Amino acid sequence: MLSTAQSWLKDFRVYLEWPCLRMLFLGFSAGLPLLLILGTLSFWLREAGIDRSTIGYLTWVGLIYAFKWMWAPLVDRLSIPVLSKFFGRRRSWLIFAQMLIILGLVGMASIDPKVQLTPIVWCALLVAFGSATQDIALDAFRIESADSDHQAALAATYQTGYRLALIWSGAGVLWLAARAEAGNTGYDASAWQFAYLCMALSISVGVITTLFSKEPVRIELEKARNAKAWLHQTLIEPFADFIKRYGWHAALILSLIAIYRISDVVMGIMANPFYVDMGYTKDEVAAVSKVFGVVMTLVGAFLGGVLTLRFGVMRILFLGAILSAVSNLLFAWLATQGHDLHGLVWVISADNLSSGIATAAFIAFLSALTNIQYSATQYALFSSMMLLLPKWLAGFSGVFVDSFGYQNFFIITAVIGAPVLILIWLAIHFKVVEFKKHDSQVSK
Repeated sequence: MLSTAQSWLKDFRVYLEWPCLRMLFLGFSAGLPLLLILGTLSFWLREAGIDRSTIGYLTWVGLIYAFKWMWAPLVDRLSIPVLSKFFGRRRSWLIFAQMLIILGLVGMASIDPKVQLTPIVWCALLVAFGSATQDIALDAFRIESADSDHQAALAATYQTGYRLALIWSGAGVLWLAARAEAGNTGYDASAWQFAYLCMALSISVGVITTLFSKEPVRIELEKARNAKAWLHQTLIEPFADFIKRYGWHAALILSLIAIYRISDVVMGIMANPFYVDMGYTKDEVAAVSKVFGVVMTLVGAFLGGVLTLRFGVMRILFLGAILSAVSNLLFAWLATQGHDLHGLVWVISADNLSSGIATAAFIAFLSALTNIQYSATQYALFSSMMLLLPKWLAGFSGVFVDSFGYQNFFIITAVIGAPVLILIWLAIHFKVVEFKKHDSQVSK
């Protein structure tokens, strides 16, 4: 019994290694922009009186993430003048992207959507582009920083940082905006603008971490003989390599990637309008997310990483898909309870736990699919596939809620996750991905 406990403790020590700790901070930088242009923004817009259908359509800003594969080859191959000379290719792209995010958030903080909605959309697009570019560079940085056996642990700490950022950009923004209202009742644009300025400042966590990190060992790629050969290496070879390695299984893999997060993504955009319409205050939502949500997120992310090491990626991928669908059904139940703060605690806690487990396994799955020679491009393709269909469907979420109500909406988002289980079963049955250890230098 003691040896078993010691074995588990040994597994958990991986989280104290510097590559894992570094991914905690970089994960925070990666997770911060997402809600600020989607979920939290939808709370702000709803409080400003913007209708649900418009809020739903504005989620298509997030489709930028689904097309990041289009410029991922440039991030993979090109250096940024001056910046790359001092920081290296991966870190220079990270710093460039983080500056774009800060610029976009400052722009959003200077606008009142109740008066001018279009400019805030343009600023949100800039944040999304910067965030997607940061994701491309960061995924390559992570994959090149450790061997495949440690990717689940890196994914867990990355996910923990990412989720902490979601709490800060969700609950934290609501808390800051509530404090800035200074007792004012009703909508207060200046309170939201103050909160968004604080979020722009928070991106400095990623900037500082990037500056104090070492560039991963660079993978030397064959130099192109001419412009045509360069375009072939940059745009065609990364995708051709994936098809060559997996053959017809590539279709099954891409289908699984395309719909694995569909339940969470489609449901998530209406969560904050749901809280507003159910009468929850900013303080209530912030308190629940900050206290119970953080605890369950940490448990889910670390548990997902350890379970993946213990039982394998595919089994935990299957478990995560089931938990994601069930958590949406809990939201359907909550929609029948009215203003139930205790119910909100349990539902958000369960949702964050399931999401942490699912995402840790999913990141490990995606990382195992990549060829390290094309890490940024191939991972960008996979993560883009993950968002394209869910984000497109999420754009109609407001229309669906207006027509059929929140309860039916949450039930449908659970049901559309059922095909995911079939695809995972097929992937396990055909053994489309082999998870094997391989040697690779780790950036210390």
